Amino acid sequence: MSSLVEVARAAGVAVSTASRVLSGSDHPISARTRARVIAAAEKLDYSPSAVARAMVSPHSRLVGVLVSDIDNPYFSVIARGVDDVASRAGYVTMLSNVDRRTGTEIERLQAMRDYRAAGVVFAGSGYVDDSRTPDLVDAVRRAREQGVHAVSLAVRDLGCPSVVVDNRAVAHQIADHLVSLGHRRIAFIEGPTGMTVTRHRREGFLARMREAGLEDSAQCLPGGFDYEAGRAATLRLLARPPLPDALIGANDEVAVGALSALRQARVDVPGEVSVAGMDDLRLAEFVGLTTVSLPLYEMGSLAARHIIDASSRPAPRAAATAATGAGGPDGSDSPDADADAGSERTATTVLSHRLTVRETTARRTGAGA
Repeated sequence: MSSLVEVARAAGVAVSTASRVLSGSDHPISARTRARVIAAAEKLDYSPSAVARAMVSPHSRLVGVLVSDIDNPYFSVIARGVDDVASRAGYVTMLSNVDRRTGTEIERLQAMRDYRAAGVVFAGSGYVDDSRTPDLVDAVRRAREQGVHAVSLAVRDLGCPSVVVDNRAVAHQIADHLVSLGHRRIAFIEGPTGMTVTRHRREGFLARMREAGLEDSAQCLPGGFDYEAGRAATLRLLARPPLPDALIGANDEVAVGALSALRQARVDVPGEVSVAGMDDLRLAEFVGLTTVSLPLYEMGSLAARHIIDASSRPAPRAAATAATGAGGPDGSDSPDADADAGSERTATTVLSHRLTVRETTARRTGAGA
């Protein structure tokens, strides 16, 4: 494969001129010179490396995806949505595990800035009361100033666009399904303590139980977001009968852990206890789990599309306008345009979800039709 130096020599131009032509720089170069460089590059089958492109471009074709737990299949579906869109546009996806630590998110974001990434997707939830949130918000602001676009897939107020689902409505819907089947004593195995998504799903569950006049029979159990958390919580229930009419896991893995513990104890599911989850991961279909389907792939793909579209637009000229006092009623540098840009930077897109009924839920024995 030929080098940039060879292309420049064949075209009879300086290496810097060849680089500007082949990188798409807007530096003024005559049409004749530009055509000569392109012809030489085609003749020599020249292909610039990604590193070389990054050196002469404001950003690289890299999209970072920060996930809370790389072992959780929830994030695999999101990452696939990001990567499918990114790869079709010539971008590369880099997946990074942050272990639900805000400090690690800040470090990874800094690394993405160092790599001149086109953007970063925050795929996981944050915490309700997190002392590091202001630091993360500041890090996102500085990254955006350097052209690194951020998208959050959870309700986090990071000063960037968000693509989310309404987790309160998700939990409300699965609780409503169980109430409609005649279940009265319903237990909810929560997610990790302190996380925003944990609070929202618990609130949605309790809201539906209050509406049905069943708040006193609602039970919230400490748990997590993995199989073992669901299994452990259910084993504690089994040790203190009577069992509830139904169990809801904070996600599908938790629900499958609960289902395993019940079946091992020879409890009939759904004859004695109905079990349901949230997310609709592949394992939910495998075990016939009733759940709420979330558009995880679409969340990832929309996040990638936003980053790619934002990276292709010219940088805003708001700073230059403020410095010169230019701008006015006709242009994008007007106060109204700045307001529109600010709105876009923090816009939230809420995607829909749907109930998926399978074999683990049934009408409570003795309940009316």
